[in-house]
Amino acid sequence: MMNIPVWQFVMFIILALIGGLAAGFFGARFLMKKELQKNPPINEKMIRAMFLQMGRKPSEKEIKRVVNAMNEANK
Repeated sequence: MMNIPVWQFVMFIILALIGGLAAGFFGARFLMKKELQKNPPINEKMIRAMFLQMGRKPSEKEIKRVVNAMNEANK
């Protein structure tokens, strides 16, 4: 059996945790970017469809206003 000092064992544990956190962060970031490219957030076409489903014909001014309101809310 291999005997290693306690301080060395603790350092290995700390390094493994830091490496796991870094890998998890960058992995999740990559997956999130990929998912947002495939399924972008709400755009003008979706807002227009939503208005039409409510039985209204939206003007371009209304659509721009909703888009701007959503962009302001996301900041």
